[in-house]
Amino acid sequence: MPPKASQNLSAAKGAEETAATVLGWLAGEPDMLQRFLSLSGVAPEQIRTAIGDPGFLAGMIDFVMGHEPTLLAFCEATGTKPEAVVAAAQYYSGPYFGPGDY
Repeated sequence: MPPKASQNLSAAKGAEETAATVLGWLAGEPDMLQRFLSLSGVAPEQIRTAIGDPGFLAGMIDFVMGHEPTLLAFCEATGTKPEAVVAAAQYYSGPYFGPGDY
């Protein structure tokens, strides 16, 4: 059974809020932001345009999730649950298929 429209809307809203929180946190962590921008290839002056790209948002969330100490620091600083970050990553990138999942 496909998800209800209200579930999709709720997932979208949660993912957008989490992505905005990640961006705000990165903006307050200059070294971390510079590292992310270097890895993503996005120049600081391109951020305003890039935030409209779901791929950029997925990459930003993946950046935070890719290093557990970074994820935990983000969650502690912002009061965000790790599950919300995972849900946002799944929203922007799709589900993860691990060994035996397909």
